[in-house]
Amino acid sequence: MGNLKNKEIIFKKITYLKGVGKKLAKYLSGKKIEKINDLLWDLPYSSTDRSLLTKTNNLIPGTISSIKVEVLKYSFPRIRNLPNKVLCQDDKGKIEIVFFNSRENYIKAVLPLKKWVLISGKVSSYNKKYQIANPEYISSPDKTDFVLKNIPKYSLTDGLNEKSYRKIVDQVINNLPELDEWHPHEVIKKFKFSTWKDSIINIHEPENINNKDNKFLKRLAFDEICSNMIVMSKNRTKIKKNKKEKKYFKNELSNKVIKNFKFNLTKDQVNVINEINVDLASNKKMFRILQGDVGSGKTVVSIITSANVIDSGFQAAIMAPTDILAKQHYNLAINLFNNTHVKVEYLSGKTETKIKNEILKKLKDGKIDLLIGTHSLFQKKISFKKLGYIIIDEQHKFGVKQRMMFAEKGGLNCDVLLMSATPIPRTMVLTIYGDMDVSKILQKPNKRKSILTYSKPENKIDEIINIIKNNIKLNNQVFWVCPLIKESKILDFSSTISRYEWLKKKFPNEVSIMHGKLTKDEKNKILNNFLEKKVKILVSTTVIEVGIDFPNANLIIIENANKFGLAQLHQLRGRVGRGNEQGICILLFKKNLSKNSINRIKILKKSNDGFFIAEEDMKMRGFGDMVGFQQSGEKYFKLADPIRDIELFNYAENYIKNLKENDFKKYDYLLKLFDKAEIIYTED
Repeated sequence: MGNLKNKEIIFKKITYLKGVGKKLAKYLSGKKIEKINDLLWDLPYSSTDRSLLTKTNNLIPGTISSIKVEVLKYSFPRIRNLPNKVLCQDDKGKIEIVFFNSRENYIKAVLPLKKWVLISGKVSSYNKKYQIANPEYISSPDKTDFVLKNIPKYSLTDGLNEKSYRKIVDQVINNLPELDEWHPHEVIKKFKFSTWKDSIINIHEPENINNKDNKFLKRLAFDEICSNMIVMSKNRTKIKKNKKEKKYFKNELSNKVIKNFKFNLTKDQVNVINEINVDLASNKKMFRILQGDVGSGKTVVSIITSANVIDSGFQAAIMAPTDILAKQHYNLAINLFNNTHVKVEYLSGKTETKIKNEILKKLKDGKIDLLIGTHSLFQKKISFKKLGYIIIDEQHKFGVKQRMMFAEKGGLNCDVLLMSATPIPRTMVLTIYGDMDVSKILQKPNKRKSILTYSKPENKIDEIINIIKNNIKLNNQVFWVCPLIKESKILDFSSTISRYEWLKKKFPNEVSIMHGKLTKDEKNKILNNFLEKKVKILVSTTVIEVGIDFPNANLIIIENANKFGLAQLHQLRGRVGRGNEQGICILLFKKNLSKNSINRIKILKKSNDGFFIAEEDMKMRGFGDMVGFQQSGEKYFKLADPIRDIELFNYAENYIKNLKENDFKKYDYLLKLFDKAEIIYTED
C-alpha cells in the first residue's frame, strides 16, 4: 500500500489494500469492515504467545508452539479424504505436519524438501507421535519478526484466518499517516495523551489488550467522545438557528383538557408542560425528549400541550410504533378533548381506503386538528394544512440522523417532542440525546400504587398457581413471561408452548399465547382480546408492548428472571398495576443463582424507580448491554465506555460546549475517522 502520505486514502474502500480482492472484502464486510479506517477500531480481544522457539522433545500436546525444522519427506495418500503429511525434524526429534484439504503443490511450495522452515501451530499427539495439523504460520527462518512474537488475536468470521487478517491489519498499522493534532496542548498535557498515530499502533499491541486504563485507549476514547459531542452540538445549533413562528395561546383549551382528566396532574407533569409551553411560544424550534418511567403520564402531557398548539391555529400529530398503542392514544385524546371543538382522527396502515382518503382531504383542508397514528403519518402523500407539533412516542431506538429527519418533517414552524419510557442514566442522556433539550417525569400519578415485587424459587410454582387463582377470582388478569433465550428462537418458542399447555390444563379456556412466530396482525388480535378481557392469562416470550395500558392486569410472573437485565425486568414489571389496584410482580428463578442475579433481584425488590434501576443496571452490565442500546442496529461507541470513561465524558461536555465556531473546523478529520461527518455535513 505504501506510506499514507495522502491522509484521505484511509477512507478508501478496503479493496484498496494489497491482497484484498472482492472475495476477501465480502468476508470482511461480515465484520462490518467496509473501509480502511474500519480496521483501526477492530481491536484484538486476546493474544497468542508464539515468541519462543521450542525443540521437538519439549513439545506439549494442546499448546501453541513455534518450531524450526528441516523438511524430510512427503506423504500424499491416493485415498480420498485422507490427510497429507510432511515429516520434519530438528536436532532433538521428528514431527509430522498434517494438512486437511490442502493441495500437493501448495504443500511443496511452503515446505520445500531439505529446507529449514519456521512452523507455528497447535501441537497434538497421534500414535505416540507429535503432530501440528493445519499450522497457522509457515515461513522461512528469516521471517522471525512476523511469526516469533506475542501475536494479537482478533475475532474472525467465516472465510478469514488469523494470518491473512493480521497481514491486512499490519499493512494499515505500519503505514499510518502523520496527522496534525486537533486537541489543544492543555488537553494533551492534562491527560498525558500520546499522539493519534502512536495510540492506534499501541492499542493493537498484545500488552495493551486487557489493560482498559491504558493511556492509548484513553486518548482514542476521548477522540470518539469529542466526535460524538461535536455532532450533538452541531445538530443542536442547526435546529436552533432557524427562526419559527411563535405559537400564541391562552391555555383555555388546555385547561378544559386538564378538567377532563380524572386525576390531578403531578408536580413533574406540570413542570414539563410549562417547559414545553415556553418552547412553543418562542421563536426557536423545539426539539425535546421527554423521559418518563412506565406509567408516569407522558401521553397526557403530550395531549395537553397539543391543545395549546391547536389553540394557536396549528395542527398536531402523535405517532406511535404500533397500532394498538396508537389506538390507545387516540381513545385517550377523544376522552380528554370531550366537549371541545377539537377534531381528532386516527390513521394507520389498516385504515380502509375510503376512510383514509376522507381523512387525507380533511387534513389538507385543515378540518382535522389532531391526527394520531403509526409510522404511516409520515408518508409523502400525507399533507397537513398547517402542522405545528409532532409527538413521536417510544422512539428512543432511533439515532441522531433519524432524529434530524423527524425534526425536519413538519417544516420550519413545527416543534418536535420525542417520548421515551426507557429511563436511561445521565451519561447515556449526554451521549444519545445531547442534541436535544431533556425533560423528565419522575413522579407517578398520586393514586397509583407501587408494584410489589417478590421472588420465588421454581419449586414453589404451586404457590404461584394459588396466587393466580385468587387474582382471577378478583377479576384481575395475569401476564406470564417465559424465559428469554437469545441464542435460540426455537427454544423460546418451545418453552412458551409447553408453559401455555401446562397453564391451560389448570385454567381451561382462560389462557392465550403470544410468540415470535405469529404475524403482527395475529399479535395485535391477541393483545386486543386480552385488553377486552376475553382471556385471563397471557403467556408470552416477547416483551409486552411498552406504553400500552392493560388496566385490568395486576399480576405478572417472570420465569427464569435471572436471564433478564435489571432495566428489562423493570419494563416488564411496569405492564401491571396501571389502574387503581395493587400490582404484583413475581420473579421465578432456578436454584444456584449467580451473585449478579441475586443482586439484580434485590435491587428490583427494593425500588420502583426506573432511573435508579437504569443507573444500577449500567453499573452491573456496562453500557454496551443496556436495553435499547443497539435497538437501532448500530453501536453508539467503538472504543469509549460511559462507565469506565466518566471523567472523559464530563470533561468533554464542558470542553465542547465552550468551543468557538472557528474551533470546530480542526476536528473535521476526526469526525470522518468515526463516520460522523456525513451526519452534520448534509445539505440544509
